[in-house]
Amino acid sequence: MKFFPLPKQIAFLAALTMALCQYSASAQAQPSGLPLWEVGGFAGSLSTPAYPASAERLSRNLVLPYFIYRGERLSVDRDGIDARLRLSPDYELDLGVSGSFPASSNDIAVRQGMPDLGTLLEFGPRLKVKLPSPGPGLRLGLDLPLREVFEVSGGTRGQGLVFEPTLALDMDNVGGGWSLTAKAGLTWGDQRVNQYFYGVAPAYATALRPAFEAQSGLMSARASLGASKSLSPDVRVFGYARMDYFGLSANTASPLHLQNSSPSLGLGLTWTLGRSEARVGE
Repeated sequence: MKFFPLPKQIAFLAALTMALCQYSASAQAQPSGLPLWEVGGFAGSLSTPAYPASAERLSRNLVLPYFIYRGERLSVDRDGIDARLRLSPDYELDLGVSGSFPASSNDIAVRQGMPDLGTLLEFGPRLKVKLPSPGPGLRLGLDLPLREVFEVSGGTRGQGLVFEPTLALDMDNVGGGWSLTAKAGLTWGDQRVNQYFYGVAPAYATALRPAFEAQSGLMSARASLGASKSLSPDVRVFGYARMDYFGLSANTASPLHLQNSSPSLGLGLTWTLGRSEARVGE
């Protein structure tokens, strides 16, 4: 594995911003007419499992800045930072970055004495497929991302590959000015990333936590629903609920695999402090 220095505070802030702000915008490409860029603030709360199939949970209350850029070749939005190439009207290839929270093993009973789980950053290509619309005001798409997982903790190291095909349906103005996004997907991991979450090295084995060598395969199946609404031209509220099912995981025999299902919940708002006069599509 190759290591390179990266300020931990910067990586942590970037990961939190990307993990949370993904629920404040729709799943598909932004339509023409929106500002080319926006800057503002984000405030919200998020509750998730400490790691996939964990019995403990993490909760965060955050106030963070955000920046959105909707360029033709480069975008910064709910999916992270994307450099994209439009292959055809229905196919788009991009390079994206996303992230997730760290977790201290001192706060996770089954991981006591094991290394902490660091901030995770994911980087890699994604193929986005625009599917036929099922009706007026509806947008259907398929995302096929393949990303390398990097742990940021006293340096940066690769921790494996994940593949997460996701079907997303956007529904605009479903009533009262609300917009909804429904998603369903699967997450596969190679041996390295599954070992990171579920493996127990002999040095950390105990009578209640036997040594375990993880294998590559399915990590979870998930479904989510997000909702957002503009309260004013500058303020937007959103919420989401996601259920992950780990019961079909390739590593259910791991002593660290404690839950077959677990929800993630979030609620927040964004407020725009400035936006460009230039519009997407101009």
